[in-house]
Amino acid sequence: MSDEAEPGYVRVRLDLSYDGSEFSGWAKQAGGRRTVQGEIEAALRTVTRSKDTTYELTVAGRTDAGVHARGQVAHVDLPVELWDEHREKLLKRLAGRLPKDVRVWAVREAPSGFNARFSAVWRRYAYRVTDNPGGVDPLLRSHVLWHDWPLDVDAMNEAAERLLGEHDFAAYCKKREGATTIRTLQQLSLERGSDGVITATVRADAFCHNMVRSLIGALLFVGDGHRAADWPGKVLAAGVRDSAVHVVRPHGLTLEEVGYPADELLAARNKEARNRRTLPGAGCC
Repeated sequence: MSDEAEPGYVRVRLDLSYDGSEFSGWAKQAGGRRTVQGEIEAALRTVTRSKDTTYELTVAGRTDAGVHARGQVAHVDLPVELWDEHREKLLKRLAGRLPKDVRVWAVREAPSGFNARFSAVWRRYAYRVTDNPGGVDPLLRSHVLWHDWPLDVDAMNEAAERLLGEHDFAAYCKKREGATTIRTLQQLSLERGSDGVITATVRADAFCHNMVRSLIGALLFVGDGHRAADWPGKVLAAGVRDSAVHVVRPHGLTLEEVGYPADELLAARNKEARNRRTLPGAGCC
């Protein structure tokens, strides 16, 4: 995965959002399942009249089935002549071709060294949940989880503070062969809105599979009194999956924003992101 477009191509950044309710996640899958990547690549192929040629997207974070995005970022490498021909009208043409549950909001030439995945310095998610005894507002049912026990937000925030920083989050991740589970959790905080909906803001340099939904699952157990505030931290320290940590349902989760460094720092960030991390004091083998 190059940090520069091949000669004769231009790297294009796309900023987009989608309602994940009817998607089988971001990434293309076998068997004809509907995915965000598949829809956008098909639309690009149609509006640029590229026939059987598919220009593949690279994305900041591959969201799971049912997860939404408000501030997703991707890039695609297009032939220079194709970009020159379509650049002024590409955004509007995509709007006319894409289904209503996915939108591209900006299309522009990316700076040198930009990689939607490896250049990112943080991703910010929001998870929304309500403990309203009557359930979820029907107009929000696809974006808010209903938890049928009263939640103590202060206790949840106390537990969340113990999880901040750089750690091995193996206890909160679905393990993938050859992938590290070391991450830097920069923010984990919860706030109850005037409508009673509790929004958890979760920001990290990167996330491993199921990490956000597992963290929220642990905090809900603290919030409803089933576990003490120090329990999520103890699970983290144990370093292994705990059957008591539930991966909450995906519809409450939204990728809100992806952060990138200044243009002159892109190359250094890409190199750093590709390095396999270890914690201080960890052995090499």
